[in-house]
Amino acid sequence: MTKKYEVAVIGAGAAGMMCAAVAGQRGKSVVLIDHATRLAEKIRISGGGRCNFTNIDAGPQNFLSGNPHFCKSALSRYTPQDFIALLKRYRIGYHEKHKGQLFCDDSAEDIIRMLKAECDLGQVHWQMPCSVSAISKADGGFVLATNAGNIMADKVVLATGGLSIPKIGATDFAHRIARQFGIKLVEPRPGLVPLTFDMSEWQPFVALAGIALPVEISAGEKKNRGSFREDLLFTHRGLSGPAVLQISSYWQPGAQLTIDLLPDMDVAQTLIEGKSTLKRNLGNTLSQWLPARLVDGWLQIKGFRADARIADMTDKQLRLLGESLNAWVITPDGSEGYRKAEVTLGGIDTRELSQQTMMATKVPGLYFIGESVDVTGWLGGYNFQWAWASGAAAGMSV
Repeated sequence: MTKKYEVAVIGAGAAGMMCAAVAGQRGKSVVLIDHATRLAEKIRISGGGRCNFTNIDAGPQNFLSGNPHFCKSALSRYTPQDFIALLKRYRIGYHEKHKGQLFCDDSAEDIIRMLKAECDLGQVHWQMPCSVSAISKADGGFVLATNAGNIMADKVVLATGGLSIPKIGATDFAHRIARQFGIKLVEPRPGLVPLTFDMSEWQPFVALAGIALPVEISAGEKKNRGSFREDLLFTHRGLSGPAVLQISSYWQPGAQLTIDLLPDMDVAQTLIEGKSTLKRNLGNTLSQWLPARLVDGWLQIKGFRADARIADMTDKQLRLLGESLNAWVITPDGSEGYRKAEVTLGGIDTRELSQQTMMATKVPGLYFIGESVDVTGWLGGYNFQWAWASGAAAGMSV
């Protein structure tokens, strides 16, 4: 027998549960469908198990999209303070860790339990694990073909996320449905992801693996240029750490990165002006400001002797060394891909959606929210805030 609901939400992650809870508490009959056996795995693993659930400074300026104004409406109507108020109702402890990033005091499980409780308050029906194989239009609504039988719904919300982290169940389902209904996509690619290099070029840097330090990193052109001050991590295959995850969303294949390893110092000027007063050798002097292992490796790679006396070096040599540290230019050959990407850039073209409701303008009754949409936040809780905001926008509309 075909089950009938006013709203079917596919994907019981952050955006899907928020949408289902809001719609259910408005009195709609809602079914929440997910193919996984465990609920909200991406929430569970976020923030080292403590879920970086929002950023108190989240605003449109922290998001990338081919249509940058799109996210303003949803973000203004459901703010970080709204989600914090929800946490307080459930007495969930939280703390600010770094640059406005908020984490649970105890566990990401607190967020999952809270969202499930909100769905239960709205009398949301759970269909899980349950796989949807097809969606078709019928009788003013939609028919969902699932492995538990057909489900009919007046409205359908796609909250199945993007392609990042396939091992926890990520799929391109939302993108496939969009194409089926003639809805345009912005080409998806991995975001917030470590970057890799051609090993023939990276080989000299392999010995630096494990070194971390604060840097300023930039990439992109004009209005698409990004610049961040965060920690950089050298790896055996390339570069990682928050700085690289952030800039990866702005980097395009074939483009360069510019990295300042000592962003608070003009290295060349400091060394040249100190030629008469800096009594130590080059290696010991630089080790005051940079990790000693990085200094040793860097000087060797760049052709300088660590035991050279600064007083004996020419201004030209010191400028070359300073430029290599303050403006290291390097070209990645790729990324670690979706298996290590925290998010998916691109997705449903927001020009195809209503910014107030998240409904596809070509297909009345079909909605897309969360990571499936071409709205991608910075690292640091912003993507969860988009999940809450877009989920609430759709939940208020369906």
